[in-house]
Amino acid sequence: MAEVILMPRLSDTMTEGVIAAWHKKIGDTVKKGDLLAEIETDKATMELESYKDGTLLHTGGDKGVKIQVDDLLAIIGKPGEDISSLLKNQQPATSNKQPETSNKQQAISHQPPVTSNQQPAIDVSKMDEVVLMPRLSDTMEEGVIASWHKNVGDTVKKGEVLAEIETDKATMDLESYKNGTLLHIGAQKGEKIPVNGLLCIIGEKGKVDVEAIVAAIKEGMSTESGVRSQQAVGSQQPATSIQQPVTSNQQPVTSNQQPVTISENGRVKASPLAKKLATDKGIDIKNISGTGDGGRIIKADIDNYKQSATGGPQTVTKETATTPVFTGSSSEGYTDIPNSQIRSIIAKRLAESKFSAPHFYLTMEINMDNAIAARTQLNEISPVKISFNDLVVKAAALALRQHPAVNASWLGDKIRRYSHIHIGIAVAIEDGLIVPVIRFADQKTLPQIAAESKELAGKAKNKKLQPPEFTGNTFTISNLGMMDIDEFTAIINPPDSCIMAVGRIKETVVKKGEGFAVSNVMKITLSCDHRSVDGATGAAFLQTFKKFLENPITMFF
Repeated sequence: MAEVILMPRLSDTMTEGVIAAWHKKIGDTVKKGDLLAEIETDKATMELESYKDGTLLHTGGDKGVKIQVDDLLAIIGKPGEDISSLLKNQQPATSNKQPETSNKQQAISHQPPVTSNQQPAIDVSKMDEVVLMPRLSDTMEEGVIASWHKNVGDTVKKGEVLAEIETDKATMDLESYKNGTLLHIGAQKGEKIPVNGLLCIIGEKGKVDVEAIVAAIKEGMSTESGVRSQQAVGSQQPATSIQQPVTSNQQPVTSNQQPVTISENGRVKASPLAKKLATDKGIDIKNISGTGDGGRIIKADIDNYKQSATGGPQTVTKETATTPVFTGSSSEGYTDIPNSQIRSIIAKRLAESKFSAPHFYLTMEINMDNAIAARTQLNEISPVKISFNDLVVKAAALALRQHPAVNASWLGDKIRRYSHIHIGIAVAIEDGLIVPVIRFADQKTLPQIAAESKELAGKAKNKKLQPPEFTGNTFTISNLGMMDIDEFTAIINPPDSCIMAVGRIKETVVKKGEGFAVSNVMKITLSCDHRSVDGATGAAFLQTFKKFLENPITMFF
């Protein structure tokens, strides 16, 4: 049966999308995961993948056409299938839309005439009061409520932060796009909401029928929005519910103190000044109770802690940093840690890559003596400190320019070779792994690459990366050399065809002339998808990569 694909809400403020490009035309075979189109939102241009197999039977507009969120984007079904009824029910909103009331509360979905035993359905997608869970990354399927910045009954102004949403890539702030009162929230902290699920309702108190809206969504009454009615049931408990006390002798919080509020990602709510003062004074900020808004730690809390710590408690602070004395308990136990969104997506995508892409591995040793000398000289004049990884990124980008077959993706019925070179750099964060992307790396200087990689790595660790900064990679580098790893193999990061695993630089005795000498050697391993990259192709790429690193001066021409 043919299925309608509606324009998704790809950003928190998106109301319409512009077709930047179609990657399939009517009559083409479409497989699940195939790139259908590129959609330009108010924030970025993002790729839209198909979520089903079939044939593209209809498109809602040509390149450059604007389509409202939740309006018809495409229809996928069987070749020759009759879709006239679907087209009739999915007329553009402008063609038959009735004038809206001032508060949109009585908006009715465009359905055939209602029979006597049917009630008109409330179309929540056309109601300004309803805030749906936006798709904040290209692979996001659901979001976890990291924290609410507003409570039910609070006044909300346009631009104020409503909540922090944990996606599969980062934790992002969600701002309100209207003024009003927060009348309803769709899930509590720690619970999941699917994309386009009910996040909250904002409107005038007493003028919005909250119960009717919630009931409509739960009963699946809206036909245009494509909103999934099932809300997350909170099967996983918030991380705070399983946290253990910091130490066994920590004093309980008194009734006149507000406990420290820690977000789901482990960050303590504290002002930047308070954090700096705590660091300067050697105070563990997690041991301080905040008296600011929502338990936020402020400067006065740091000052008061110091005053109360004079005259003895210095030893208490020292004890809190030591390992608790073993009590000899014979009881066993364990702690279940709910998977974060990032960890869940890592498991899903890399498992698919490992078991669907036939990996093979090529390992090579590279003499880094010249690279070490060149880096020392470069850092004497560079405005930004250049790392060995920056040299690796630059060499890989230039090698990809000469070997475009490696700069490719396997798309099932074809291989896509990219004319641009976007290098992804795997960065380890608390919840797992994320890959910031340096775009057009082959065209950038080493100082530019160094500055951009440092900025992106900082954003990644603070979960502040935006979708354009972690999508679109054509090749990935994973470097564990700084952790004293000699060599390793990495799993290909879709949609790339290859990923390079970089080990540490270590001194090795090598034969030179008639004697022996010590050289600095680095091992790298290239993981390749054999469907799109052959062994000889990967080996030729590594040879070129090796020439660049062993003769760094060639990277400046």
